[in-house]
Order: sequence, then C-alpha cells, then structure tokens
Amino acid sequence: MLLRKIVLSLIPLMAIFMVRAQSSLAPKYSNDFLSIGVDARALGMSNSVVAGVNDVTSGYWNPAGLVQMETMLDFGIMHAEYFAGIAKYDYIGAAYKIDEKSAVGITGIRFGVDNIPNTTQLIDADGNVNYDNITTFTAADYGFLLTYSRELSIPRLYLGGNVKIIYRQVGDFAHSWGFGLDAGIQYHLKKNWKFGAILRDATSTFNAWVFKLDDVTKNVWIQTGNELPENGLELTLPRLILGAQGDFQFGKGFYGLFEMDFDFTFDGRRNVLIRTSPISIDPHLGVELGWKEYVALRAGFGNFQFERQFDGSEKLSFQPNIGIGIGFKGIRLDYAFTDIGNQSVALYSHIFSLKFRIKGKRDKQKGKDEAPKNE
Repeated sequence: MLLRKIVLSLIPLMAIFMVRAQSSLAPKYSNDFLSIGVDARALGMSNSVVAGVNDVTSGYWNPAGLVQMETMLDFGIMHAEYFAGIAKYDYIGAAYKIDEKSAVGITGIRFGVDNIPNTTQLIDADGNVNYDNITTFTAADYGFLLTYSRELSIPRLYLGGNVKIIYRQVGDFAHSWGFGLDAGIQYHLKKNWKFGAILRDATSTFNAWVFKLDDVTKNVWIQTGNELPENGLELTLPRLILGAQGDFQFGKGFYGLFEMDFDFTFDGRRNVLIRTSPISIDPHLGVELGWKEYVALRAGFGNFQFERQFDGSEKLSFQPNIGIGIGFKGIRLDYAFTDIGNQSVALYSHIFSLKFRIKGKRDKQKGKDEAPKNE
C-alpha cells in the first residue's frame, strides 16, 4: 500500500518535469560533473549499484542505502584524472550510523582544471605584448551532499535524502551557488532481490551565476567576437534512476550478484538506447563475483549510443568496464578500468578508490564464514 502511494505521488511530479524541460534555463548537461560517479567498484560495474549500494558511497548513489552500513563509521576516497592530468576529479565521503534505524553522511566532490593561462592582459595599454602580464586561474566545480537515511517500520524498506550545495568557480571571472535535493528508496525481498530508485535534483537544482569582468577583459571578449555573459539562473532538471539487483551464494563464502539500472531523463531526445521526446532511457548492467570480503571481480556494460557512419547509417555502440576489489579487516581497495568521462569515444583510465570501516560497540559480530553483504 505504501509503495502504491509513493508511485502515485510521483505522477504529478513527472508532469512538472516535462513542462520544465522546455525551459531555456535548463541545458541538458547542467552540473554534469555530479553525474560522473564515484567509487571504483561502481565504475567497474557501469554505475549499476542503485538497488544494492549499502556503504559510504550510498550518499552519492542512493541515500536510502546508507542506513544499511555494517559498521558505525564508513569512509571513502577516490582520485581520477582526465587527459594526462590536465583535469582532476576527487571524491571523499564519511558516514555515521546513529542507531540501527538511521544514519547520516557527508560527500564532497571536486572536478577542476588548475593553472589555466589568462592572456586577456597580454597586450598592454600601449599595444605591446608583455608576457609578464600572463597569470593563471582555476576553473573548478564543487559539490557537497548532506545525507540522512532511515529504515521504516515496514521490514526491509529504506528511505533517504540528500541536501546538495554546489559551488562553481571560473577564476575571478565568474562563480555560482546552487542548491538541490535528492530522494531515494530501497526495498529488499526475502529471496535475494533488491529494488531501488533515486530521484536526483528532485525539485530541480538552481545555480545562480554572477560574472565579474573588468573593462579590459570585456573589450578583449568583444573584439574576439564573444558575447558578454549576464548574471542569471541555470536549472538542472530531475533524473530518475530505477534499479533491480539479484544475488546468490554458492560454495563456502562465494557469492555473485548482478544489477540492471535504467536512467530516465526528461530534457528531450538524447543519444541513448531508448530515445524519445521528451523522455530518454539509458540502461546499464553490472555483475560481481566474490569470495567473502577478500576478493571480488566485476564487469559492466553501459553508455549505449548510436554512432553515425559515413554512409549516414547508425551503429549501436556500448562501453565495457572491468574491475577488481580486495579487502581485509574493514579496509577495501577497489580498481576499475573504465572511461571515467563516459565519452562516446572511450578514453579509458585506471581508477582506484579506498574505503575503510570502524566498528562501534553496537556493531554485531559476524561469523568467520559469513558471506559479506554486497558492498
């Protein structure tokens, strides 16, 4: 009955999303740095973790999973780079289990390019080229997610939400502040099936941009044929992600799982597997095989796109990912070989992430031969 009410409550929201999709304030890829993903485990599984995630990275993937942490404290970090280190992408997260029914967490994400040359003052007032006038600046995006998660009175039903604070900066030229909300839900069946959903930017996320350009910079932009930017709002439309996971155990401590997720966007036709207007659907699949908490092998398939050929026809392509994880006594190191930027032309990178857990007095002791939860 509760699930039926939740579904019905989403119907009027969907109508609002479709209307907002026509807004000129809503570019398709606004705040897209928050869609890259975190954690080498998830990246190795093509981001297919919404239904089963249950550790510190739940703060990013699905806040409902945070309360399912197995220890009192969870921490996670990740570093990745684009284009031989030109751009850097960093993640850090921490989570605390208040009691058996609730948990809180904080997530920080930075995507930035440092030491960009500023040549707007290269030519001085006398018309001479002066290389001493070249300075550098940083263009960076920051996202901070504050998470609360709770298990409801209905067994195996979990809810969670994020408050998002976004700061984007382009040197001294421009900056913006943004605010938004995420809402997530997970439900576990008794027989090894899990279902999850997250509505990102549930109320739409607003970024207020402020531009600060001196007269010299304005003249340079005008003379080079650029339009002067104006202060204003940028809108990030909601995105709905649905997922289902099945897991099984075999042998002594061995386990396997697979998850299928579907990303729904409401901003018009996108180049994904199911493309309509205004709704597009992007599916992705991940699998994992492991032994206890010690080792896990992973693979994923996603980023389905139609590539136009020279003869005008289209060919469907997809992006495979692989990964491995090793763990011991609450410390876990994960690796993924993946295209961190999710580009149509794959630029694969080696991604590492680290997670570690600290037990509290109320944490239940596990048997030595118990297969781990799907971390």
